[in-house]
Amino acid sequence: MARLLLLSNGHGEDLSGALLGQVLKAQGHDVEALPLVGRGNPYSDATIPLVGRTREFSTGGLGYTTLRGRLTELVQGQVIYLLRRLLRLIRIAGRYDLVVVIGDVIPVMAAWLCQRPVATYLVAYSSHYEGRLRLPWPCGSCLRSQRFQAVFSRDALTAQDLSEQLKREVVFVGNPFMDSVLSPSNRLPYAKRRLGLLPGSRRPELEHNLLLLLGVIDQIPISQPSPGDLEIDLALVGALGDDHLNTLAQSHGWSLVLGHGNAPARLEKGGRQIQVRRKGFTSVLLSSDLLLCMAGTAAEQAVGMAKPVLQLPGQGPQFTAGFAEAQRRLLGPTVFCAASPCEGKELLKATANLAIELLERSVNDPALRRDCREQAMQRLGPQGGGSKMAGLISGLLQKS
Repeated sequence: MARLLLLSNGHGEDLSGALLGQVLKAQGHDVEALPLVGRGNPYSDATIPLVGRTREFSTGGLGYTTLRGRLTELVQGQVIYLLRRLLRLIRIAGRYDLVVVIGDVIPVMAAWLCQRPVATYLVAYSSHYEGRLRLPWPCGSCLRSQRFQAVFSRDALTAQDLSEQLKREVVFVGNPFMDSVLSPSNRLPYAKRRLGLLPGSRRPELEHNLLLLLGVIDQIPISQPSPGDLEIDLALVGALGDDHLNTLAQSHGWSLVLGHGNAPARLEKGGRQIQVRRKGFTSVLLSSDLLLCMAGTAAEQAVGMAKPVLQLPGQGPQFTAGFAEAQRRLLGPTVFCAASPCEGKELLKATANLAIELLERSVNDPALRRDCREQAMQRLGPQGGGSKMAGLISGLLQKS
């Protein structure tokens, strides 16, 4: 079969690339990955070989969200690192039958420069942001090139918009990053209401986000609830160990109680409890009535599972107020956020009040549940996007 190179530029893009790469490997192709930013951990976890040494930067990628992010990248040498990765790509491109781009203009332009056949999954762009997608230069010219043999979009609206703009077929078949969370998984025990906390995965932003989420839970009134009335679950990555978690929690009056047997650890404070679910991200997504979220891809997956999402903007470098506002345009009306004028403790209180309201609506409001199902299909699409996309890519290779 063919030799393929996956080219991506960001954590969410790496995740999508790794899931797509697994399907392509299962179809018999020889697959390698070249992440342009970050360590490419999703590829390593999927046993997809990485090209060259990778490096993580504190912005977690190209820090377009803030001026501070851009300056940080310059100081840390990320621009030089990116240029070296691009030069490596140009040197080795001849080894591959097809380059598969997952991302935005940077890997698109890089793939065009390496003069190999290309298939592109534009996971970073959507017409939902403005109604009509304005591709940055020279992305449109690259995508019109005959080297780009297939272009896949992340939603149906973008496929229609770009097909008209590029004067070529742009295909929407679903999103590979939805396949793993839409598959059957173990649900958490029954609860009348279940709130999931998603602080993100990148440190040190993770720690800052977690403290803000704990501040929201502090504002939720809990007066001797019966077991199962309201369960709160924290989906936490293994990078934040128990010792560090305990130190962090204690600084805000919470304590960590380690679990025994199959019972998870939990955070406790004044009658409030938060179950700590490590390696339980999918179970938290599947079982929650509402997701309180400070993440990118995780919020998209929650919307794709027809769950309402409540945002809490942070200090970045990724999940800022600007990022959250753009995410609401991308993911639609089932993503909520407290009114913007408030900040500090007022924001935490307003978010807690909105969480209580949305928890009730998620259970008792059929209109909200219907909206969630409709937005899931419109914004993210059905299960099986990875298999469909990989099948079409394999079809390109058979024609060549």
